[in-house]
Amino acid sequence: MKPSELKLFYEPKERLRLTVGEERSYISVKPVWAAPLSHPNAYLALMNGKGEEITVVQNPQELPSDSWTAVERELRQRYLTATVRTILHARQEYGATYWTVATDRGQRDFVTQSLQENAQWFSETHLLLLDVDGNRFEIPDVAALDARSQAYITAIL
Repeated sequence: MKPSELKLFYEPKERLRLTVGEERSYISVKPVWAAPLSHPNAYLALMNGKGEEITVVQNPQELPSDSWTAVERELRQRYLTATVRTILHARQEYGATYWTVATDRGQRDFVTQSLQENAQWFSETHLLLLDVDGNRFEIPDVAALDARSQAYITAIL
C-alpha cells in the first residue's frame, strides 16, 4: 500500500479509522512504531482492532497531511516519553522491576520486564527504560542524577 492511498481519520470522535483508496476500510486502527529504538520515526505499523498488522509505512511523513496529523495525535496518547529527574524508589521482584520516579511530567510509577531488552543504553550515561505498556522513560545523563538515583541504577542494571 502506498502512503498516499491511506486515509486515517477519527469517526466517531475518539476512534481512529483507516480507508485504503476505494478498496477497504478498517473501523478501528492502532498505529505503533515497529522499531522505536533502532529506527525512531520510521516503520509505522498500522494494526486492526484485533492487533493484526494491516500494513507498515516505512516513512510515515509521506502520509497525507490530515492522516499524519491523526496518527501523531494517536501516537502522543499511546507513547509517553518522560525525562527522569530523580529515582525515588526501585525494586526488583521475580524478573520485574518496579520504579517510582520524578519526571518532567510529574511523579510516575511503572514496571519494566526483562531489563536486558527494555533498558537501552545510547551512550555510557544516556539510558532509556521501556515499561510494560510501551511508555518511555529517558535519563539523558545518569551521571547528572543525585547519588541515591545513581545507586538504584547501579544496583539494578
